[in-house]
Amino acid sequence: MVKICFFGMGSIGKRHLKNLVKTLNERKIEFKIDVVKRKKEIDNEVKDYINNIYIADEFIPSFYDIVFIVNDTSVHIETLNLMKDYSYNFFIEKPLSLDLNGFELKNYKDKKIYIACPMRYSSVMDYLKKNIDFTKVYSVKAICSTYLPDWRPTIDYRNNYSAKKELGGGVTLDLIHEWDYLTYLLGFPEKIFNLNKKVSHLEISSDDLSIYIAEYKDKLVEVHLDYFGRIPTRKIELFLKEGTIIGDFIKNTVTLENGREIALADEIDDYIKEMNNFLDIIFNKKNNFNDLEHAYKVLKLIKGE
Repeated sequence: MVKICFFGMGSIGKRHLKNLVKTLNERKIEFKIDVVKRKKEIDNEVKDYINNIYIADEFIPSFYDIVFIVNDTSVHIETLNLMKDYSYNFFIEKPLSLDLNGFELKNYKDKKIYIACPMRYSSVMDYLKKNIDFTKVYSVKAICSTYLPDWRPTIDYRNNYSAKKELGGGVTLDLIHEWDYLTYLLGFPEKIFNLNKKVSHLEISSDDLSIYIAEYKDKLVEVHLDYFGRIPTRKIELFLKEGTIIGDFIKNTVTLENGREIALADEIDDYIKEMNNFLDIIFNKKNNFNDLEHAYKVLKLIKGE
């Protein structure tokens, strides 16, 4: 029997919970799941999977085989510290934290800690990783532009954590996935410059525009992130001698230098792929390719530290 605890049960927490239940059932692994959250109420769509619900302020730690930290970014490290003596295996939603104050990697060396990175599992990413010689790429441009009020149409965007700087909202932190996948493809840059601010009509306290220029030994990289784009866009463009390669994460296509568009099959949801990979890290000793150290370095990168 595998004992599991979830801290937080918002939209991403529910997604991970349902994917975990599906993958554990497929592997015929028995489990019990507890949830720690601010309020006792739980949505009907997940309550049948849950053994116990604890109020965060009243929770007394005990041992769990796996801990999922999917609560507010502002309390990720606090939660990790609360549970680090009560589990060896952790799944932490990205980003790792709001900041790096008082955080030391050496305190977690005996733990298996995986940081969520779902874009690495997309068919576009898989194609680029396997087929592109990045030493021949002159320049890279990545963009993620989406309209925040459209993210969760049933919820007032002003009440979403993304709208609140103090909870970890703002495109610089919220859309850290772009720098996660860029470091996965290219490694870490030698220099990086960032400008970010609140520029649009959106009623939020967080930054809604963040622009990066990064220098690698043999190329430059541009990154554009915003909350106000009315045409959802998530792409990477690679500029080479022969032309431009475009990976479109929304359309799930790669356009080659000659203009030919390849439509990629994605039979398995990226989040299901990620959950299977995480369980393989825990149960089958698979290499953890997004461990705490990598996530820490990405966070330092975007914070300019």
